[in-house]
Parts: sequence; C-alpha cells; structure tokens
Amino acid sequence: MAAAEACAEPTLNALFALGRLPVRALRTQISMLLRTGGDGEQAMETLAPALLIPQRDVELLLPATVGDYTDFYASVHHATNVGRMFRPDNPLLPNYKWVPIGYHGRASSVVVSGTPVHRPNGQRKGPADDVPTVGPSRSLDYELEVAAWIGPGNELGSTIDIANAHDHIVGLSLLNDWSARDLQAWEYQPLGPFLAKSFASTVSPFVVTLDALEPFRAPLAPRAPDDPEPLPYLTHAQDHARGGFGLTLEVYLSTARMRDDGATPVQISRASFLDLYWSFSQMVTHHSSNGCNLRPGDLLGSGTVSGAAIEQAGCLLERTKRASEPITLPNGEIRGFLENGDEVILRAFAVRDGARRIGFGSCSGVVVG
Repeated sequence: MAAAEACAEPTLNALFALGRLPVRALRTQISMLLRTGGDGEQAMETLAPALLIPQRDVELLLPATVGDYTDFYASVHHATNVGRMFRPDNPLLPNYKWVPIGYHGRASSVVVSGTPVHRPNGQRKGPADDVPTVGPSRSLDYELEVAAWIGPGNELGSTIDIANAHDHIVGLSLLNDWSARDLQAWEYQPLGPFLAKSFASTVSPFVVTLDALEPFRAPLAPRAPDDPEPLPYLTHAQDHARGGFGLTLEVYLSTARMRDDGATPVQISRASFLDLYWSFSQMVTHHSSNGCNLRPGDLLGSGTVSGAAIEQAGCLLERTKRASEPITLPNGEIRGFLENGDEVILRAFAVRDGARRIGFGSCSGVVVG
C-alpha cells in the first residue's frame, strides 16, 4: 500500500502528505499483525525479525522534516497568568478571545527529544538597568505544549474549512518551546518573540495518530458566559462537541545533583489539555484563513498548557511567579528558573474506562552552558 511505501522514506513527510485515510489503513494493518491469535500471530512469527527492533537499539529522530513551525497561545489560563504579571488590571489583551494568537517560530532549531539545549545568549535589560547588556540568559524556562503535525495541507491562496480541518492533522506529539524570559521581555515589543525562542524547540519522536486518540475526544472547554462566541469561520458543531483531547500532561525536573545522587525526577506540574481555549482545528483554520499554505510536516504548537491552579502551571514563569516564589526540590535545591545541568522531562497520557491507555513517550532535554 502507498502508506507502507511512504514509510520507507527517511522522514514521514510523504506519509503525512497522504492524509488520514491511508494512515488509518496502515495503522489497522499493523494492529492486525501485532494482535495475538489466528492469522495475526502466524504473520508476526514470520515478520517479527524483520519489522520489530528493540527500542534500545534504535536512534530516534525527528518524525518529519519541519518546513514551518507556528506556535500558538491557546491556553487562557496561561495567557491570564502571564498577563496578570505585567497588566494586573487587564491581563488579557482585547483580541485574545476573538482570534487564535500565534507566532511563526524557527523550524531549523526544532530538535528531537534528548538533544542538549544550549543556554542562549542575547540582549537583556532589567528594570534597574540603564542600558542593555549581552550575555547568557539568566531566566531560562520550559513550556509544556502539545504539537500537531500537518498532513495534506492546502495550496497557496486557498483555505481550510473548520468542517474538515481535523483531516489535515495526522497526529500529536509533545513539545517544549524553550524560552529565555529575560531576552523575551526586552525584545518582544513591538514584533514579538525572536532570539528568546529561536534557539531550541524540543519535540518527542512519537506521533500519536488522531485515530489512536479517538476514544479520548471530548467537548471543548466551556467559555465564560460573557465571552464572545467564535466567529462563524471558527465555529463547527463537531469541533465544539469533539475538538478537545483528554490528555494529562506532566512536567518533571531532574537536576545534575539529583542524577549524581541517583534520585528520581520530581514532578513539578500536571495539567489537562482539555483546558485549552482554542482547538487545533480552529488553529489550522485560522492559520490558513488568509491563504497561507500549510504543508505536510509543518508543526503547530498549542502554546503553554496551564490550568487554573499553580500546580497546573506549564512553565516556571507562572509556577514561580517570575522567580519570586521559587520551588524547593526534595534535596533542598531551589529553582526560580532553570540552571545548567537541569533536565526537563515532559510526559503525557490519555486514560478512559473501556479504552486502552495511550502514552506519548517523553520529551526531554538537558540544559548545557
């Protein structure tokens, strides 16, 4: 079949270009081969030596060549928490509840889980500084995100309707859009993120297909009574009823000292992906609404996923309130932002009665100087 032939390519771009139906057929065939009993068991006895390789013997790479990477800002709790630090009386800007906000990231620095993350240099200017200085970021942060991989996409000048936007998403992965908060605070006005974001974005090597996540689809989070309804081009009954994904997202931290002592990573955050304000279908539709062409292998990030409670914060900027309330780890170490040697590990899973648990593997990176 075409999907199996596409898997022989060095990357999955050709597979993504085929769309969800061929991917579904391939997934069904693989599931049959892995199923025990009957013809499936006999087939595996023949094919297993050629097809199954122990994970310890495999070098995991980026699933696809990322041509373009866009990161959104779809968690209203994250946007509110961050906005409140800078605009206490008006944390959300007027456009937030009308339009999915995003920025175009740097595809060349999207790296696979396990790749070291180099602390970036850049200009930073604190409130008490007369002039900016150049040097390593002092406020390095992680961002807990989920990424969507684009399938067929659209031609330049055309759009993707909200009714079939989900057909242009092949699957989801974990994403850490590392951020240098001190660089970001100085440079982001008036055009938005630049060097504070472009040094690294880490993605997990496993793509969990939408078919695998079908049992965990859920309604979108309810909006506040006084919130505006999405404009018609961003509204569809099916997306409203099943545009969410019931995923639990976790952040773990392991310092160099913890690893030397043989201590296990400590969980510092746990959030729900159901708390998003905008769905991935709405992001895809809005992204293409001006005629922008999305291509197979493009990566869309959800933006930092946070909940209402501080323990659900998806980054240290929120979790420690700009390092004013740092975290004390079990071994006594204190963290406001990340130090060299720190390893950040993102994990995610979906569970539901009557369905098998789905895991996303992990998305990790160690900060080096």
